[in-house]
Amino acid sequence: MAKSVLLICFLGLAFAFAAADHSPLQDFCVAQAGSSVLVNGLPCKDPKIVQANDFSFSGLHLPGNTSNPVGSKVTPVTVTQLPGLNTLGISMARIDIAPWGINPLHTHPRATEILLVLEGTLEVGFITSNPDNRLISKILQKGDVFVFPQGLIHYQRNTGFGSAVALAALGSQNPGVITIANAVFGPTPDISVDILAKAFQVDKTVVSQIQSKF
Repeated sequence: MAKSVLLICFLGLAFAFAAADHSPLQDFCVAQAGSSVLVNGLPCKDPKIVQANDFSFSGLHLPGNTSNPVGSKVTPVTVTQLPGLNTLGISMARIDIAPWGINPLHTHPRATEILLVLEGTLEVGFITSNPDNRLISKILQKGDVFVFPQGLIHYQRNTGFGSAVALAALGSQNPGVITIANAVFGPTPDISVDILAKAFQVDKTVVSQIQSKF
């Protein structure tokens, strides 16, 4: 019962978000799969053929597979997975983190994120912009909520001895994710080793070693 109340409160907070996306001009605009039309958002399916399944997603009760180098799995529910989110300015995700695993440093360029811990203990934090680059962090327990401002680098880490689960709501139908390490050390094509060595003030061999992992 207590968990149900927490989820209801959390979803209420999620829908109270000031959306980062533009406000809709109709009741809904279910994303039209396979359309070649390019717009800021996604083209609308004919409302006469919209069904309940366009507004539904199943599977967030299932644990994510955390058997990977960082020990975490994010299961997103954005407009890609749930077409009915198109133009509604909101999305969500389930985050599973193994003991001492991390959801690595990343940003959401188009959304603020609010996170609710469902199980376990999480260390969370975000970094303010230049010139201060201040780390604001906190240990969260089950039932705790934390907000990450739009565009700021942030992370979560499981500091407990069991698996941790969190539910995140984001103020965009398509918040985007930029994982810092992947973006810097694994783009296509690679950023020059000279540039990265100077930017991070390390030897070129160190940069090459890190790049090889991405």
